[in-house]
Amino acid sequence: MTEQPPPSKRQKREDYRKAHNSQGSAELPKKKFYRQRAHANPFSDHQLTYPASPDLMDWASYYPAYISPQAAPEEPHGHDETRTKSLSKHVTVADIGCGFGGLLVALAPKLPDELLVGMEIRTQVTEFVQDRIKALRNQNADSGLYQNIACLRANTMKFLPNFFKRGQLSKIFLCFPDPHFKARKHKARIVSLTLNSEYAFAMKPGGIVYTITDVEDLHKWMVKHFEDHPSFRRVGEEQEAEDECVKTMMVETEEGKKVERNKGEKFVACFRRLEDPPWP
Repeated sequence: MTEQPPPSKRQKREDYRKAHNSQGSAELPKKKFYRQRAHANPFSDHQLTYPASPDLMDWASYYPAYISPQAAPEEPHGHDETRTKSLSKHVTVADIGCGFGGLLVALAPKLPDELLVGMEIRTQVTEFVQDRIKALRNQNADSGLYQNIACLRANTMKFLPNFFKRGQLSKIFLCFPDPHFKARKHKARIVSLTLNSEYAFAMKPGGIVYTITDVEDLHKWMVKHFEDHPSFRRVGEEQEAEDECVKTMMVETEEGKKVERNKGEKFVACFRRLEDPPWP
């Protein structure tokens, strides 16, 4: 009898995830079955699915516990295929480049009245966070914890306005983004004057953008580009130090824990969305 070769790493990953999902497991997923390259090119075509407008985004499939009991309003005749179930509240917190979801999971019980979404471009990392959230919901079925967080695959550099209406978000987190060290790669950084305008559009006045990195050059870049933007002003150090979200961001992200283990330095800066000036 011919001896079967051992399964490849890819086959092991697929078998593990298939078994994990089919069982509706409350066991947390294992990262080793979801490994992927650390970075993805934001300018590449990643065959992403995204809504044509925020009104067409199907948030109900991500937050089933918050589906509005009221029926969705009737769409014009001939457009029933675009109808989506509505939620009882809007998503107001976005973790852009959420990685393996450490911050999302930590913030879920601290912001119980908010809906939080993690947005991640890497396929397998997104699947890990989604499976992690499913397991946590199963573990906490009686308390209802972790129903207020979700993760979706998205390229926010291209499609952020497709997901959020004007003034919808109260918090945006940019935690340990890819530094893109080479000057010719700076255009791929997640902070720029152009992208900051998109964050300003999606944020309500008084909302806060939270940034953290272990790369001082990138920290200075983000500070400069937010301070140069007329819609943002940096939050004072005293207020920053008292912010519970800052404290959580410092210790709960996977990258933050890695920096801690390596005894590295973390650079934090927060920026408040200003009121738009009145039209003349």
